[in-house]
Amino acid sequence: MEIKEYIRANESRFLDEWAGLVRIPSVSAQPEHRADIDRCAAHWRDLLLAAGADEARVMPSAGNPLVYAEKRVDASAPTVLVYAHYDVMPPEPLELWRTPPFTLTVADGRVWGRGADDDKGQALIQVKAFEYLVREGRLRHNVKFIFEGEEEIGSPSLNAFLRAHRELLRADVILVSDTSMLGADLPSLTTGLRGLAYWEVCVTGPNRDLHSGHFGGAVANPINVLCRLLAGVTDADGRIAVPGFYDDVEDISPEERAMVAAIPFDEAAYKAAIGVRELEGERGYSTLERNSCRPSFDVCGIWGGYTGEGAKTVIPSRAWAKVSCRLVPHQDHEKISRLFADYLRRVAPPSVQVEVTPLHGGEGYVCPLTLPAYRAAERAFAEAFGRKPLGVRRGGSILIISDFERELGVKTVLMGFGLESDAIHSPNENFRLDIFRRGIEAVALFHQYL
Repeated sequence: MEIKEYIRANESRFLDEWAGLVRIPSVSAQPEHRADIDRCAAHWRDLLLAAGADEARVMPSAGNPLVYAEKRVDASAPTVLVYAHYDVMPPEPLELWRTPPFTLTVADGRVWGRGADDDKGQALIQVKAFEYLVREGRLRHNVKFIFEGEEEIGSPSLNAFLRAHRELLRADVILVSDTSMLGADLPSLTTGLRGLAYWEVCVTGPNRDLHSGHFGGAVANPINVLCRLLAGVTDADGRIAVPGFYDDVEDISPEERAMVAAIPFDEAAYKAAIGVRELEGERGYSTLERNSCRPSFDVCGIWGGYTGEGAKTVIPSRAWAKVSCRLVPHQDHEKISRLFADYLRRVAPPSVQVEVTPLHGGEGYVCPLTLPAYRAAERAFAEAFGRKPLGVRRGGSILIISDFERELGVKTVLMGFGLESDAIHSPNENFRLDIFRRGIEAVALFHQYL
């Protein structure tokens, strides 16, 4: 049976299985859902066994459990390791959902519900493609699966698990469906991701809040100082002023800049969609280069002093900010974290104390376009979607991808099928059924072309 016919014949069952996954509120950020996390892991184990895995088990970690499964075809054949995550974001604010978040609803050619895309829907694409290949006798290499339950909270237990189970997870390439495409009619493969460094900054001035009339003009205001410090991190050209920050930044090649320039991009529509009159960023680079191939610095939150109703004239004792840098491949997030902390403490005036606390971070990733597995994915996308996919770097971060490369020594191919309209992490998350079908076809073709 050909893949399109198989999908048509089994789609009702696929939807029932999808509904069973969405029904479990596996929210990793909320401790009250720990039993749901365990239930979801066991559910995936059963689905993987039903799809044709020789074995599948729920494995403990320092945090939430992981699901491992494998299908052994030939010891001398290559092995593909499929990664996905089964935890989901909290559904709040609930009042903004048009359908119940943990009930799979089929409407308007889409399925709606938390995890419909991220990542239960995309993981199901992988499992159904695998099922087809096994049942039709078309699988020619070994396949392993590792599904985790902590991706939405930063995968804190994954590194230790990888180190403890290197031999079990040994593979020739890793396949991930947890990214997006440029559009439904503009298929794309993610070729790179940015890394991340994230800190909390605290500026302390006087030992208590002070009357702004009695002390204003004589004592440093921590909020004023914090704003000056953070404003000075980037210069007039949009470059980050921390000494040594760009030491390991590799400029994108002319060939890749040409690929980025080939991506259809309507700047006017982009600005209109987010409600801004003008864009800004590092001088000398296009918008698409700035938000994917170049590092950036952002203040993610800032607070201090009195913010309640009415007026309270105080100079606050302390002020705080959450700040982050998106990093490009080859930038070490721990090195950047030290450079940033040293810089802020050095440029701070003696009238205040500055404390910089690293919160989390990770490395960026680049997939070589010459990688045979990437070429197989490119060919599979072209056949399933009717046009050759564009290779694009993405500005976001999936920090475990670099962890895989460091701990397991293999590259990852990012075959994602999400769309911006899928509203992942937001109310009314959804996934297009036509993309789901073509995704199954593309993954099945990837395995055959590998």
